[in-house]
Amino acid sequence: MPRLRFAPSPTGFLHIGSARTYIFNWLYARRRRGTMILRIDDTDVDRNTPASLESIFDGLKWLELGWDEEYRQSERQELHRKWAQVLFERGHAYRDFTPAGEAKAREGGWLFNPGMRELPRAESDRRAAGGEPFVLRFRVPREAEGEVRFRDAVYGELAKAAADIEDFALLRGDGTPTYHMASCADDIELRISHIVRGQDHLTNTFKHVLLFEAAGASLPEFAHLPLLIAPDGSKLSKRRHGPVVSVTTYRDAGFLPHAFVNFLCLLGWSPKDNREQMARQELIDAFSFEGINRANAVVNFREDDPFDPKAVWLNGEHLRAMPVEELAERLLPYARAAGFQVEPRKLLQVTPLIRQRIKMLSDVAAVADFFFVAELPPYDAAELIPQKGDLGLALAALERARHALTTAEFRHEALETVLRAAADDLGLKAGQFFQPIRVAVCGRKAAPPLFETLEVLGRETCLRRIDQAIRGLQ
Repeated sequence: MPRLRFAPSPTGFLHIGSARTYIFNWLYARRRRGTMILRIDDTDVDRNTPASLESIFDGLKWLELGWDEEYRQSERQELHRKWAQVLFERGHAYRDFTPAGEAKAREGGWLFNPGMRELPRAESDRRAAGGEPFVLRFRVPREAEGEVRFRDAVYGELAKAAADIEDFALLRGDGTPTYHMASCADDIELRISHIVRGQDHLTNTFKHVLLFEAAGASLPEFAHLPLLIAPDGSKLSKRRHGPVVSVTTYRDAGFLPHAFVNFLCLLGWSPKDNREQMARQELIDAFSFEGINRANAVVNFREDDPFDPKAVWLNGEHLRAMPVEELAERLLPYARAAGFQVEPRKLLQVTPLIRQRIKMLSDVAAVADFFFVAELPPYDAAELIPQKGDLGLALAALERARHALTTAEFRHEALETVLRAAADDLGLKAGQFFQPIRVAVCGRKAAPPLFETLEVLGRETCLRRIDQAIRGLQ
């Protein structure tokens, strides 16, 4: 059975590119009835932070895509050192006693140090036993025409000359494992069958193929994902683009988890039938590595608008497809976060009226505020005057509406009947009659359906607000 892993490093918030990597791993695992593993690669002690770790867990939990097994590399370092020792004993690694200062000076400009690579084992053992610090390095094969090859599910057959790969470190001078050693040791021990990660790991993969082969382990299947880039073509980065690349930014703005997952899937992947709006099970059923594009995927955002229009559109479509009860439940924390004292029952009444007018959950604060406040904020009384009307017409409409609402049954069907009849009595078109009422009770022209809105607000609130509007016109 397939075993896939997502292995983030807790050195910053959960990047949307990392979230997409997790999603693609998860979809493949679920489609093949495999195992999804979360492995925190926290061996870089100097850069790891508790806040970053919390951000990773918060972001992944928000996506509502659970995992089956969980590990932390920092708790597995004895295993990593064991595998490093195995490679050393097999002759695939050697001790490099080069002083730290000298080693740092030559970084980026060397492939291997012949003096250390060819050091006799007896001398190496003697110097190590004497307490001389060393870095354990992998002995990359140096045959003249040697190549490191692997097949990638996205990019096909890939090869790199072994002569172009440096003798990379497995253990640091303090004995802690490097990323390469820890990652491969864990992949072997956890029986990872597929490694799905960003294209920026391609260079590492050639080194990891060497490690798998030297350890006598079967190669996993590799799939490298195209990068996410900004509209200007630059790599989407935390440092340059800030909150726009953080998963929690989308959560806080009011995206639905499954809508955001849908959006991320369409960045660099598409189903065979080119659908866009897809439920979670549809994504599972449709996902394959063959659908991944090799080209980098653009996240379209502007300086004044951090969200890709497709992400916003998809979110709105998913909002409208949700059962009213579930949507109301998800809207509740956003309404309360905006400072409204909202009862779930009241919000359940409001939700059907606003679902066509919102694209994100946080829109509830701007679209439905008048349902939850005792008094409307100030608005321009001129809004009460309908097009091709005057102050007298607006006053007449409001006074006639007040009279009708005083005795009407407060169900939207009955309200529509009495108000349309009142408009006829005044000889007004429905639009001219309804605008002053809508502005009086909602504080704006653009509002949800009038009769249902009146019913939810209730008789007392409607009459009080109409009285206030009449006073504003007098």
